[in-house]
Amino acid sequence: MGFIKWVFFIFALCASGSTPILSDSSFNSNGLSRIPSKLLNFAKKPELFDWMVGIRRKIHENPELGYEEFETSKLIRAELDKMGISYRYPVAITGVIGFVGTGKPPFVALRADMDALAMQEMVEWEHKSKIPGKMHACGHDAHVAMLLGAAKILKEHQKDLQGTVVLVFQPAEEEGGGAERILEAGMLENVDAIFGMHVEPSLPVGEVFTRPGPLLAGGGYFEAVISGKGGHAAIPHHSVDPILAASNVIVSLQHLVSREADPLDSQVVTVAKFQGGGAFNVIPDSVTIGGTYRAFSKESITQLKQRIEEVITGQAAVQKCNATVNFPESFPPTINSEALHEHFHKVAGEMLGIHRVKDMQPYLGSEDFAFYQEAIPGCYFFLGMKNETLGRLESEHSPYFQINEDILPFGAALHASLATSYLFEFQPEVHLQEGKYDDEF
Repeated sequence: MGFIKWVFFIFALCASGSTPILSDSSFNSNGLSRIPSKLLNFAKKPELFDWMVGIRRKIHENPELGYEEFETSKLIRAELDKMGISYRYPVAITGVIGFVGTGKPPFVALRADMDALAMQEMVEWEHKSKIPGKMHACGHDAHVAMLLGAAKILKEHQKDLQGTVVLVFQPAEEEGGGAERILEAGMLENVDAIFGMHVEPSLPVGEVFTRPGPLLAGGGYFEAVISGKGGHAAIPHHSVDPILAASNVIVSLQHLVSREADPLDSQVVTVAKFQGGGAFNVIPDSVTIGGTYRAFSKESITQLKQRIEEVITGQAAVQKCNATVNFPESFPPTINSEALHEHFHKVAGEMLGIHRVKDMQPYLGSEDFAFYQEAIPGCYFFLGMKNETLGRLESEHSPYFQINEDILPFGAALHASLATSYLFEFQPEVHLQEGKYDDEF
């Protein structure tokens, strides 16, 4: 069943669900600029704020790794059921795709990732992780809570939506290519735009940061096994030393950025893994090295990948060794749509004040939201949560990472406002193509 047919079908099944309860919530084109502030005030209501805090803490206590988010997914589905929001499950094993609105075009998507990290939480507090060796150290628990908050806001204002909002609760952002599997499932085939966000502890609370064009780097990982001939360390001339070969490889890889890349085209090659030998007096048979490479364009990524393999195999051969190179995972750069960035800038400015909407420099970290942007125009942004009075917040992937829960209403309202305003503003363009959708029902 095609995407639009399926959405139309599921909306028909849920037609008897709850209706909006706010008689003063109507929006129209003349009041478009008031949507962000109205929805932020709604998100700040104590009952909604406390509910989001409770959701976030439940998820934080029970972190699950990629494609293992069964309890998280169960919680999401239970809350969507209470709201009367239709959804499809399972998508990409544990993913949930919800639908709010008319069930008809245009379609705009909002995404939250669900997975945790394999690390031990070191923060001592009432809602510390109950699962040894697993922790929400990247804010995905808050991302889910904010998207559920947005779902509640959108459901209350459903009669005002001029299309359909697709809620994407995605597994396996950290590892495993969850975004790719969501796309492969075909659930976003007719989506016109997608928005995503990430909490950021180094940026002030109530401020947002992004940029048009390249925002985050693409790249991938590499692993190489360099093989020689082991032997006694005291008679190295009877051996072929893979440690020496690997050392030359590592030095030569640094030249790819310093001598081959355009200085204005930011790139990184880092060797972060070196495994070889287990004794002081034995030259091993082989050494394994591995690392990551990053760049902001597909052309640079392709060039780096090619040259990494050439340098490793070539330098190993110089030292009479053999090398095999594997690239286990790669990902595209996160590139924001110019039009959607402009839309984000306008909506966030109306909600927070234009002085709180900041442009940022491109960052060499990566995000699998980029896979959506290869298929759909998208905009990704960062939501600040630093509050000096609460003390310093540790960075993502730290065992001491914490969430400033005061940001939850901001994230929920931004999600809801971006989608609601998009459906109003992009109506004329989409309606030109409406005939082709009618044929699919």
